[in-house]
Amino acid sequence: MDAKELVASLHPNATVRELAAGTNRVFRVQEPDNSTSIVKVFPVPSRERREHHALEALAGIQSVPQILGSGSQDDMAWLRLNDGGHWNLATLPKNLETTANAGRALRAVHTATANITNLSAGIDSDYVLSHYRSTIERLGRYRRRFEMQSAVLEKALEMEPPLATDPVPSHTKPTLSKYIVDDKGNVMIVDWEWATLAPSEWDLTLSVWQLAGKLGEDAAAAFREGYQAELPESRYRPWVAYHAAMMMLEAAEVREGRLGDLSYLVDDLTEAVLGT
Repeated sequence: MDAKELVASLHPNATVRELAAGTNRVFRVQEPDNSTSIVKVFPVPSRERREHHALEALAGIQSVPQILGSGSQDDMAWLRLNDGGHWNLATLPKNLETTANAGRALRAVHTATANITNLSAGIDSDYVLSHYRSTIERLGRYRRRFEMQSAVLEKALEMEPPLATDPVPSHTKPTLSKYIVDDKGNVMIVDWEWATLAPSEWDLTLSVWQLAGKLGEDAAAAFREGYQAELPESRYRPWVAYHAAMMMLEAAEVREGRLGDLSYLVDDLTEAVLGT
């Protein structure tokens, strides 16, 4: 039995449509009464347990999915969640009010008093400092593959590292596709498997950086307004360098041969560290 067959067996009278087919597979289930829910199928139970733990800890926050059911069969585990909508910030045409709602959604998570990690500290300022440096240094091995000047990485090591405040409940991977939007403009943040305690700047700067690149600076400003926070340029740029470097390093370490067009990451890293 594969993942879709599992979901169909759980909802024999419903229409099942696959939404995402990565390591975890995600399906929308539409019942005969037209009500919908989301079923996420994990290849191993440990992945389901991580997400389940985070969602339970954040229960009651409107911008976080609610668990409607869970279980396992064969080697697969599943979660049934409420449906947050058919759109996301990566596919929805620019709407500044919706983008501001996304900022409010993230703020609700960061201000929650929830323990969503089994680690004693999660990601803290010491981790950010050491991991930032190691990421830049490791990226140097692949500099020529990215056609990147050595001066960029040298400057990245010389600049002030990302400033990290005390850890709070964090998503850690809030890319634009994680912000699900319904027909009324309400926003839900999905995929909490890698949630932990981390500095709020981690999530905030990743989201703002991606919004600025895809939808423009006005969208990024609307998100910051909804979140009710501003970061001065001197604090924002090191985080952009960090995110760009992490994405480049991940791509280089998992892909053989051609990396595809990642020049935008090189450009953003260069602008962050050189200011040009």
